[in-house]
Amino acid sequence: MTPFFDSLETRPPEQREATLMAALPAQVAHAQKAASAYATILAGVDAAGSNSRTALARLPVTRKHELLDMQKAGRARDAFGGFSTLLRGPDMPRVFSSPGPIYEPEGNTRDYWRAGRAMYAAGFRAGDLAHNAFSYHMTPGAFIMESGLHAVGCTVFPAGVGQTEQQLQAIAELRPDGYTGTPSFLRILVDKAIETGSDISSMRKGLVGGEAFPPSLRDWFTEHGLAVYQSYATADLGLIAYETESRQGLVIDEGVIVEIVRPGTGDPVPEGEVGELVVTTLNPGYPLIRFGTGDLSAVLPGHCPTGRTNTRIKGWMGRADQTTKIRGMFVHPSQVADIAKRFPEVLKVRLVVTGEMASDSMMLKVETHSGGEGLETRISEAIRDVTKLRGDVEILAPGSLPNDGKVIEDARSYK
Repeated sequence: MTPFFDSLETRPPEQREATLMAALPAQVAHAQKAASAYATILAGVDAAGSNSRTALARLPVTRKHELLDMQKAGRARDAFGGFSTLLRGPDMPRVFSSPGPIYEPEGNTRDYWRAGRAMYAAGFRAGDLAHNAFSYHMTPGAFIMESGLHAVGCTVFPAGVGQTEQQLQAIAELRPDGYTGTPSFLRILVDKAIETGSDISSMRKGLVGGEAFPPSLRDWFTEHGLAVYQSYATADLGLIAYETESRQGLVIDEGVIVEIVRPGTGDPVPEGEVGELVVTTLNPGYPLIRFGTGDLSAVLPGHCPTGRTNTRIKGWMGRADQTTKIRGMFVHPSQVADIAKRFPEVLKVRLVVTGEMASDSMMLKVETHSGGEGLETRISEAIRDVTKLRGDVEILAPGSLPNDGKVIEDARSYK
């Protein structure tokens, strides 16, 4: 039995990149023509010329809060704000609601969310019974997992969340092979099974998502006989990346183009630097172009030891939206980026807010090879111009700032 979901996972990286870049112009043109939101967002963009990473990086990033704003503004005409190209009926079997609310369509294609690849990497195979403990209420999480399980030939028990005792009874009697759901609820099930003596020994594997999955918890599951892997998916994009048995980062899915950009901007960062995950999906029904997830991650060097050749990321490393209120004014990462762009000699910046609420101060730490005469003063003036607040400047040598994706660090005391 092959260890791979399909041959796409092991194709040469240059072949994958050529295929993705060849598909990108058609997706941009389709979005401009069929999705009214992108007719506005991508107005004037030459779709045919959007055939490289460089060209892609010139397109605007649409972040989740902007999608929500456009949905709200256009809700009387279109609940999806002009982002979906699907029509209600057979082409759209379900609609979901995420907090906001943001409404997401589901298309009728097999494995619409592309989760089958993650299921296969986690060890699920045809004939397995899966205990799916994601919520079947309004949000698409359960359906993302279920469609992926069906794609590999599994039968699904739609357990949902809560009712721990009944779930343990179902596990003991149905004898499922694996679990899908959040890691926290799986921990609750295992703990309760130990407490009550329930037999859950049939479950030997799992795929989790929706929450952070620290190595300590992964190891705890291993000690209790469960090989659990993590997936990274969103209601907007479907599967973005998935873990393999190598346990070395998450491999990017074959149906998306992933960039890591400096928070508050659309500028790609060098490989290894932490930044915001920006994703372009090739899904024609919901053609999100440079969609800012708001999540931080970084690219890992090399390829997965399992033989999968796609790029790997470190996984979820925090949130990119670090907007902070300082002396009654909101300061956004995009404003910090705007300050930095005014000075070509500046390599990297980090705004650090200290003090106590209502009596705080901010310091812009600046990495540069050479400070140059009057640089601190000129940057201080730019801070005042952009944020309408006074801030100090500290010049640092290259490499002094942490590689954690933070553009604004709130180090104030809240006691």
